[in-house]
Amino acid sequence: MKLPTDPAANLAALIRCPSVTPAEGGALAALETMLKPLGFAVERPVFSEDGTPDIENLYARRSGNGPHLMFAGHTDVVPVGDETAWTHPPFAAEIANGEMYGRGAVDMKGGIACFIAAVARHVEKAGGPKGSVSLLITGDEEGPAINGTVKLLEWAAGKGEKWDAAIVGEPTNPDTLGDMIKIGRRGSISGSVTVNGRQGHAAYPQLADNPVRGLISLVDTLLHPVFDKGTKDFQPTNLEVTSIDVGNPATNVIPAKATATFNIRFNDTWTAETIQAEIHNRLDQAAGRKKYRPGKKTPVDYELVWRDRPSHVFLTRDERLIETLSGSVKATVGRKPALSTSGGTSDARFIKDYCPVVEFGLVGQTMHMVDERVALADLETLTGIYQRFIEDWFGQDHAVG
Repeated sequence: MKLPTDPAANLAALIRCPSVTPAEGGALAALETMLKPLGFAVERPVFSEDGTPDIENLYARRSGNGPHLMFAGHTDVVPVGDETAWTHPPFAAEIANGEMYGRGAVDMKGGIACFIAAVARHVEKAGGPKGSVSLLITGDEEGPAINGTVKLLEWAAGKGEKWDAAIVGEPTNPDTLGDMIKIGRRGSISGSVTVNGRQGHAAYPQLADNPVRGLISLVDTLLHPVFDKGTKDFQPTNLEVTSIDVGNPATNVIPAKATATFNIRFNDTWTAETIQAEIHNRLDQAAGRKKYRPGKKTPVDYELVWRDRPSHVFLTRDERLIETLSGSVKATVGRKPALSTSGGTSDARFIKDYCPVVEFGLVGQTMHMVDERVALADLETLTGIYQRFIEDWFGQDHAVG
């Protein structure tokens, strides 16, 4: 039986599955077909929660005597947008000028395709690693992330699964393969603050209470002063106001309410709880200021609502995992990658509660864009890096967890 050693063929099979969140689209079935000839036991649990779509996931394990390595990722993809704007159909996996086009090519079906090819080549070359390899693949990373990795980890751990290290195959490299390994992520939390005012005529402001004036004071205190100057491992904490809305089509009416929505990316100076407390404190102090509300005797009447679940900041300190992967990259491309905590969040934020985790995958320049694509040469290079890592990591002495 032919093993899935060709990353381009693996990726083409995955791209041709239209797995736009929350649809499985055939992608997990294609993975199962690739993995079973390699000796993986494959399970595809479906998780549900009221108010969210059911999500099918995949957990596959090739068991052996030794340490346990997890590769994590997702087969769901974002919508294609205007399909007529694509140079090549988004689910055709067409190749032009040495590049494969398709939604998910780099984010992140390409990483999965390369890891499977790397395992297959190692099986062909050496009979397989001296330990266990598992793939933890969700169909809910680009969506609400409720019925995906969080529940899949809990489900697997409940069955007795334990891991010694994990790689998430997200596209981490900004320009060239080998640029960057992600060893942590800033935390993320979103909220909205609504100011309640009193509607009235713009010509008679003394009879109204303009909530926009109060909101300006509150937004000002969210943006200044800065939260911190960054740390050794992380960028400065950053708050961005992402929306301001009063729902008012009239130019001569003072609105009754005004709302600002914001997102904070915070470093290890803070926890989700302490950054929330800081925001509350800033808003309470700003609510009493009169700069934009002269003559008003009462403080700004506001409501603060935290949205979704916070993503917690984390930093991986497992030197064996980091140095082995860095060495595998250098041995393959000739340079040592930078270690970074930049960027947004990923499912590594959930995995870090179970084992040390890093992220390394393809170049991410075209992810989520029209004409998302990957160089075939990069697929070969990433497969080589993963294969070298598997050989090197399993070739070391480990204290098995």
